[in-house]
Amino acid sequence: MTDTIQPAKTAVVLVGYQNDYFSPDGILYGFLEDREGVQKALKNTIRLVDDLVDSGAMIVTTPIRFTKDYSELVNPTGILQTIMDVGAFREDSTGSQTISELDPYRNQITNVPGKRGFDAFTGTDLEEILRSRGVEHLYLAGAVTSICIDSTGRHAAELGFKVGVLSDCTSGRTRVEQDFYCEKIFPLYASVITHEELLASVCKLQERH
Repeated sequence: MTDTIQPAKTAVVLVGYQNDYFSPDGILYGFLEDREGVQKALKNTIRLVDDLVDSGAMIVTTPIRFTKDYSELVNPTGILQTIMDVGAFREDSTGSQTISELDPYRNQITNVPGKRGFDAFTGTDLEEILRSRGVEHLYLAGAVTSICIDSTGRHAAELGFKVGVLSDCTSGRTRVEQDFYCEKIFPLYASVITHEELLASVCKLQERH
């Protein structure tokens, strides 16, 4: 269970909530093999956002987008090579757009562009935006657990943020991968909690006031 947090000093960073991952028509929809886990994480994320938007906590999206020719990628390997080969996350495509489930909260979510790789801090103004809001606690939700979530979480920890990973709002490629990272990797530098535990912590503070 997380300690009681102050919403004004807390941010939830949403990573990868784009059609190419989450829409059945998305180019990389099949990359996330644990469909049941993906849908559960998505539902929990929407519940979390719905309950947090009026709490004072900051909610951020960090979409990954590339130009048509992927000129930003120099000698890509692994998943970045795959993204380029299949044409995923092109900036002018439907696949690169944020999922429609987040549309009702568009005016209450801070969009941070510029992400071109795994880490949501590299190439973006994310750190500056969080610092300007006085954020101390950073919670991560999204996909993919072993790639963007892990990379962003490690960077955030090195920057001095108190990092939390929302175990039921993140999606790995497989259930085995998801469980392994939540049980063995994330606890090395972050707290691992559920969205309900985060909401309970916020409610405790509000009840005190």
